[in-house]
Amino acid sequence: MYNDSSSQSKQSLTVAMGWAPLEETLQIPLRKKRLFIGIPKETSFQENRIALTPEAVSVLVNNGHEVAVEHGAGEGAFYFDNDYSEAGARILYDKAEVYKATTIIKSAPISEEEALLLQPNQVVFSPIHLPMLKASVMEQLIAKKIIAIAFESIRDDVGTLPIVRSMSEIAGSYCMLAAARYLTNTDNGKGVLLGGISGIPPARVLILGAGIVGESAARVAFGLGATVKIFDNSIYRLMRLQNNIGRRCFTSVLEPYTLAEELKNADVAVGALKPINGITPMVVTEQMVSNMKAGSVIIDVSIDRGGCFETSRVTTHEKPIFKKYDVIHYCVPNIASAVSRTASRAISNVLVPILQQCADTGSVEGLISEKTGLRRGVYVYKGCVTSAPIAKRFNFKYTDLDLLMAAHG
Repeated sequence: MYNDSSSQSKQSLTVAMGWAPLEETLQIPLRKKRLFIGIPKETSFQENRIALTPEAVSVLVNNGHEVAVEHGAGEGAFYFDNDYSEAGARILYDKAEVYKATTIIKSAPISEEEALLLQPNQVVFSPIHLPMLKASVMEQLIAKKIIAIAFESIRDDVGTLPIVRSMSEIAGSYCMLAAARYLTNTDNGKGVLLGGISGIPPARVLILGAGIVGESAARVAFGLGATVKIFDNSIYRLMRLQNNIGRRCFTSVLEPYTLAEELKNADVAVGALKPINGITPMVVTEQMVSNMKAGSVIIDVSIDRGGCFETSRVTTHEKPIFKKYDVIHYCVPNIASAVSRTASRAISNVLVPILQQCADTGSVEGLISEKTGLRRGVYVYKGCVTSAPIAKRFNFKYTDLDLLMAAHG
């Protein structure tokens, strides 16, 4: 008989090889960090938004976090102190007390006065406006080793900019509603209904830029019944816009002669071109504007980056328009602040999950090391400038955040 010694050896058990129960090993979860979040009242020009709504504060408080809100911080968005106190927040009347929180959440850029109130090693979520950013603010952030995160530069898991997209959708939608308003006699317009009626042709809308703003503006214009023509130098963006809208429409590259001819007949012209190196290309000359129909309306959404029209100049929510060559110009920066409640909810929806993840990870630093999208928003990290454009502008030393995180990892 064939004898398989190896088979026999496998089947035999010795005392040394006997079965013995092993202790069960369980993964020990990271201890959640309790955040102390401060929300100051914005004093910047025309800022009505607040970065966290009462509903968001309620979620954070119910998860064990502490939230302090400055008195009157949400009034611009029609959120009142009582709403926040009922959500579990503490209402503080001293701005300096709010800035003692470990995490500061702002809906407007950090001002020079606010930079002085910041505490060492704080975390600050806020937007930045590069053309208005001052070296003195950056010096305070560096000296106090702040972790400063520009929330409009944060990317999600699929690589998009969620807050920028939300604000762009708002701006695109709102600008067409503003155009419809300023075409009416109520605001000294020429008395034209944007969508027209049976037997009367609709208004002609020309949109410069096929990005998110342009797409949102086109959707609203089409919805109101207007005729829409869209210009952009990116064939890809023009194709994407048509596919997203789901209908064929007039599109063209930015060729000066065609653009000038179409502007002559336009009732509304919207400027929403993508900035190049932080500056919007000026594609509509003063001569082109002078040839537009009297009473037509220009909405320059890109005014905060220079504007698309040579005749544009910054206006305010209080005095939003001016006339030049009998053409109405609406050139208000921060359009989203005009619908502050909607904009606040959009910002809050993005920030709350990030704050929760910071707590679950154990620290903001831990989440920054894990999330590439969040790292994209960090422009100052514990005394190091991690944004190349900011470092170049103010002649600061630039430190690559990925290398910095790897060195500390």
